[in-house]
Amino acid sequence: MIDIERLTTWLDGLDLPGKGEPLTHAFVSGGTQNEIYEIRRGPLHCALRIPPPTAPASRDQGIHREWRIIEALAGTDVPHTPAVAVCTDPSVLGRTFYLMGFVDGWSPMNLKDKKWPEPFAVDAVARRGLAEQLTDGIALLSKVDWRAKGLSDLGRPDGFHQRQVDRWTSFLERVRTRDIPGLDAASAWLRAHKPLDYTPGLMHGDYQFANVMFRHGAPARLAAVVDWEMGTVGDPKLDLAWMLHSWPEDTTAPEAATSGYVDLTGMPSRDELLTRYSELSGRQVDDFDYYAVLAKWKLAIVLEQGYQRAGNDPKLQAYGPMILKLMREAADLAGASGYRG
Repeated sequence: MIDIERLTTWLDGLDLPGKGEPLTHAFVSGGTQNEIYEIRRGPLHCALRIPPPTAPASRDQGIHREWRIIEALAGTDVPHTPAVAVCTDPSVLGRTFYLMGFVDGWSPMNLKDKKWPEPFAVDAVARRGLAEQLTDGIALLSKVDWRAKGLSDLGRPDGFHQRQVDRWTSFLERVRTRDIPGLDAASAWLRAHKPLDYTPGLMHGDYQFANVMFRHGAPARLAAVVDWEMGTVGDPKLDLAWMLHSWPEDTTAPEAATSGYVDLTGMPSRDELLTRYSELSGRQVDDFDYYAVLAKWKLAIVLEQGYQRAGNDPKLQAYGPMILKLMREAADLAGASGYRG
């Protein structure tokens, strides 16, 4: 829980609405990474994002990093939560935290039994709009002028692709205790290939339905891209591949309902979304095979790090077969790809 008296005192020192009025709060969500609280004070309605007390000290830097990104998105076309205020003084709540505008919308992460809310459950055209809006969000993010927004030090865009294999395999080797078939083949393919071109841009780092919110009702309208823990300056097309890594070739086939944590039945095809992204972002996607291999390979390694810490956690234990499937798919795609970059 947060110290409401300290938070109230801190808010009193800011030029924000509701000064002097009572403050109410409610826990929204939380885990090992961050906690979110809904804050109300007169006309002020926002969300407070803060690491839990047990999180490592590095999470404070991560929270400030998130703040810098959402603050930089002001004035852009990217749907985002408005930046309200940030506090790096641990004497207030014990950790770095920030306030952002509260979004009136819904998250695909909260679907019950993968069922889309009305009218998207029955209106096929409206449901397609969810995928189109998801794609538009990442295309718009790729167009943000990150230098003009003061984010030149957010990442290391130079040499981004040259570092990927060495960086992530070094992380893996610290924890790996089992053989992962396909790892060597996919790694060798990535070392031997590169994109046709590379224009650095602002990346989300974990872009998917789980990390966006939509406005209520149809047509589909993206309300905000959220959860910027992995945000950096790198190659935005990796975000696109991350979004599409489990997208079925045929969204009318039965597997479209089971390929991920949301039902993709009747959604636009992967090729349709690639075309839409390219037209809006201005980036070519002829080299998408490279990014598709990289996304599956990288996700397998990221999940393996969690799996090796699973212990008795059934959620982390479930990563085991998923990781093997992802790496096998990465190797198979690399072997079948005609891409020569």
